[in-house]
Amino acid sequence: MRRLNLFLPLWLGCTAVQAVELMPWERLPLSVPLYVDQERIIFIDQNVRVGAPRSLGDTLRIQSTGGALYLRANAPIEPTRLHLQDVRTGEIILIDIAATEGQGQPALEPVKIVKGPGTSMGYSDTPEDATDSDDDPPLTAADSPPVSRQTPIPVVLIRYAAQNLYAPLRTVEPLPGVLPVKSRRDLDLTGLMPTQPVSMQWLGAWQMEDHTVSAIKLQNRAATSIALDPRELRGDFISAAFQHPHLGPTGLASDTTVVYLVTRGRDLAQALPPVLSPVDASTALTASAVSAAPGGDHDQ
Repeated sequence: MRRLNLFLPLWLGCTAVQAVELMPWERLPLSVPLYVDQERIIFIDQNVRVGAPRSLGDTLRIQSTGGALYLRANAPIEPTRLHLQDVRTGEIILIDIAATEGQGQPALEPVKIVKGPGTSMGYSDTPEDATDSDDDPPLTAADSPPVSRQTPIPVVLIRYAAQNLYAPLRTVEPLPGVLPVKSRRDLDLTGLMPTQPVSMQWLGAWQMEDHTVSAIKLQNRAATSIALDPRELRGDFISAAFQHPHLGPTGLASDTTVVYLVTRGRDLAQALPPVLSPVDASTALTASAVSAAPGGDHDQ
């Protein structure tokens, strides 16, 4: 009994040192106070990138690795909002920080952010009447029914791409299952819209299942406006949509827009028409004349 009495206070002391404050994420900003010159750890269990106002400058040191975020303030900070975006799904978590002097105060415990029970399932929500009954046997991976989707994947992907390019980071809706596709800056797009005087540039792409949406910047090189028509696009596309219905004359702010192309698979190059190399007619004619001349190779 004496041995137990000696052990119990020691165990309680270790628990207090290693305590972690749980914060459920339910789409409401989370308040994370800081002390100046004291590092605080936030466990997220996600690979995130952090969006912070430029006004912070060197006042706040931010490090992110292995699903943990390390924050250290070098000076007092007024209430400021940070955006944490999951690199894999695009989900946004908002935290409000404020740094004050903490001399004589106990160290702030680490924070662990967990998903609340009201977190949305996103585009693949299952209808409420599709839940399993207690009388039914458990479903296996082989016989489980496919998840019903309220919106077709091409529509969801185009909306997600448009939000990433045009909407503020904090307003981008999370999309489970979407993955960014590696950049293809060298992709030849000259055959995409050959009938219009526009220059094109690959901006980015995102993949979900076997569908990929590619965002292509279009810029008018003519002095007149251009009405954009998806029927002028050349390629094997499941769907295509323009951010704006027309391009203004070159030199104006309206001379640039984006077209979203949805294809099957990851590689947009496979959906584009082949690029024909220019042929020098004089060289081809000379070669034909030499071949047809008496004593040419065909006579030997």
